[in-house]
Amino acid sequence: MSKNIKNEITSWVNEKEQDLSDWNQKIWHYGETAWREYRSASWYVEQLRKEGFKVEEGSAGMPTAFCATWKNGEGPTIGGYAEYDAVPGNSQAADTVQKGRDGLSKHAGGHTDPHSALGIGSLGGFLAAKEIMEKHNIPGTLKFLGEPAEKLRGSKPIHAAAGYYDDLDAAISFHPFYMLPLSNTTRWDTHCAVAFSVMYTFTCDEPETWLSSGSDSPIPASHADARAPGATDAVVNMYSLSKMYREHMLPNNMGWSMNETILNTGQATADNIPGQMGQIYYFIRVPDVKMAEKVVQVLDQNAESAAKAAHCNWKKDWIAKSRTGLANHTMAQLTYDNLEIAGPPVFGDEAIKVAQEIQENLGLEPLDDPFLDEIQELISPQEAEKQMREMLPAWQQHFTSDDYTEYCWHAPTVRLYIGRPALKSPKSGFNYPTWVMNALGGFRECIDPMITSASKTIGMTIIDLLTKPDVLEEAQNEFKERTGGGIGGANWDAPLCDYEPPIHFRWPEYVTTARGENDWVIPKFDEEEERKN
Repeated sequence: MSKNIKNEITSWVNEKEQDLSDWNQKIWHYGETAWREYRSASWYVEQLRKEGFKVEEGSAGMPTAFCATWKNGEGPTIGGYAEYDAVPGNSQAADTVQKGRDGLSKHAGGHTDPHSALGIGSLGGFLAAKEIMEKHNIPGTLKFLGEPAEKLRGSKPIHAAAGYYDDLDAAISFHPFYMLPLSNTTRWDTHCAVAFSVMYTFTCDEPETWLSSGSDSPIPASHADARAPGATDAVVNMYSLSKMYREHMLPNNMGWSMNETILNTGQATADNIPGQMGQIYYFIRVPDVKMAEKVVQVLDQNAESAAKAAHCNWKKDWIAKSRTGLANHTMAQLTYDNLEIAGPPVFGDEAIKVAQEIQENLGLEPLDDPFLDEIQELISPQEAEKQMREMLPAWQQHFTSDDYTEYCWHAPTVRLYIGRPALKSPKSGFNYPTWVMNALGGFRECIDPMITSASKTIGMTIIDLLTKPDVLEEAQNEFKERTGGGIGGANWDAPLCDYEPPIHFRWPEYVTTARGENDWVIPKFDEEEERKN
């Protein structure tokens, strides 16, 4: 691609900076959480149709997913995506003090990474590429997907299994920086690992058969009899057993994680009726699939024991099974080269004032340069890889988790990271409270530099892939070599998804009732209760 065309992409993004900023603000303020991103998905669908894309809503049976395509003649198909799910309990306003978004419970959703800017940064790159493709008659197809519930590793395993990635010639995955040294770089060898998640449901279907209930009364399980433990007890048993058995699931010579959330307990609001139904959800991050399967095997045993002890039945539902990532050096280097042209985020005076005010409100001495150096500097993928390997045992090939990895097994894929706003620690041992980074993601002057850097980098990379057939061929040859022949090859990992989209569970969401529109499912406390809490 000529230098002039790359300058045109940069100019287009600069001209559209206000639009990109406005779009990000809309998604950021929606703050919709996993599987319930109705307004966010609708916004993307409407916007992409305005831009001339053909959009399939509810792709692969997921109401808040979509698949958008735009074709400019016969040529390669380049894929990318938006994420837009927020996180419950992170309703931080764009403010320099800890404060929930107006009118919402503090338990409402809010963007942490932030996925709002992830999606808009990626969208900006695809729209910039579309502009150049039209202007210079560059043939090819852009395929842009809406990927809900990333925090649960939700949509991508489902899209992959349904064949949505099979026609891609290359794919671009962008994420805001979330850990060092992965800031303003691309992943080289050590890609993300496996994530499995499961839901266990316990039901007390026959409480009257517990011990001698009903034997001396015409009323089954009368108030004078001992009651069945029920589903709440089963959930508590499951929680306790799994905490206790954690060290018996996998070896202790590595880092891995297992987190749980209780979605439902009891379902009774009065009397001493046994809990009829309870649910506990587990999320597992491990280096490979075999390890994930071992963890779930122990969890299944725990569920069986917990149910028996509480006089319940149980069942397991899969929420996600995502594969490990697959490196592609050609894609990584190509994208990093374009990042060097785009440059890292640059924080102006207004952004610095916001950061300094946050520091001052926390009782800190404001710094002249309050933002982390690493989010303002580039680091080559090779150097980032070297630094990351220093944290890991030699045998471990994958680290952390994200389901962009699903794209990696269907087309040459790059994982791009751009620095998001984060503050320097003014003194040793000091850690900022979580709300600070969440708030910074809502300030235009702080988050917009990341969005524009990402859009420029992605736009240039797409055009390179469409206009440099030798580079695309090199990336595809590397993909075929690593997979042992491409899709279906000797070393290819097939999709693991063998379940329906898990959209029917009681995921946290905004609700509209007689009390108001778009309230959080957990009501807002009154002011006195807020002060107490």
